[in-house]
Amino acid sequence: MTTGLGYPKWALAPMALALALLALPLLGLLLRADWARLPALLMSERALAALRLSLGTCLIATVIVLILGIPTALVLARSRGRWATAARTLVTVPMVLPPVVAGLALLTTLGRRGLLGRHLSALGVEIGFTTTAVIIAQVFVALPFLVVSLEGALRSSGQDYERAASYLGASPTRTLLTVTLPMAAPALASGTALSFARALGEFGATLTFAGSLQGVTRTLPLEIYLLRESDSDLALALAVVLLAVAGLVVWLATHFRAWGSHA
Repeated sequence: MTTGLGYPKWALAPMALALALLALPLLGLLLRADWARLPALLMSERALAALRLSLGTCLIATVIVLILGIPTALVLARSRGRWATAARTLVTVPMVLPPVVAGLALLTTLGRRGLLGRHLSALGVEIGFTTTAVIIAQVFVALPFLVVSLEGALRSSGQDYERAASYLGASPTRTLLTVTLPMAAPALASGTALSFARALGEFGATLTFAGSLQGVTRTLPLEIYLLRESDSDLALALAVVLLAVAGLVVWLATHFRAWGSHA
């Protein structure tokens, strides 16, 4: 079912090619996986360690993204001027930055010999090549997805209801919790889902900043990368799990976005 002005019929051909380009590799992955042995493969020690680490760190990273991202999106949505433009640019940069460059930036800042890391190391605090480094890398790459999604919704929703709440005596914090965020709930849910998916799929920054230590920093993408030659069946099994989780999360994000557009 189409809406609006429709589209030229020739657009169907490149669309079909685009969908095939996206779908065929995923179909190839699903067909190549050893479904009969999938449960046994996923119960192996390496698989369980990677699954636990990835899901645990992603949940923590997503909570941090919410704590930092909601206020950031609100301030940017309500601000104008050069400093706000510079801040938006800074927030967006990690979305287009090569992951390995992001990891190198984190390492040169928070690593043992980094700008801040050497001072922390002198105090006995080590961040690089730890589980904490995994979480920081995930937050670094995932935070922009929430901020950009939520800021856009806040800027387009207007401020009439917020002004009404303010006139009725509600504090800015109460207005945020009872008016602003409920109105932006679809964008908040969508941004949260996309942030979780991005954190779950993070590879380059994690490998560069946190390394690959089993049970400590070796997340699902890193384990898949290492297993692709030594145990391709297990690598494919983990890839199927990652694809399923990512697909579910992106579906939820799309669902929430569509719900918001019809609300």
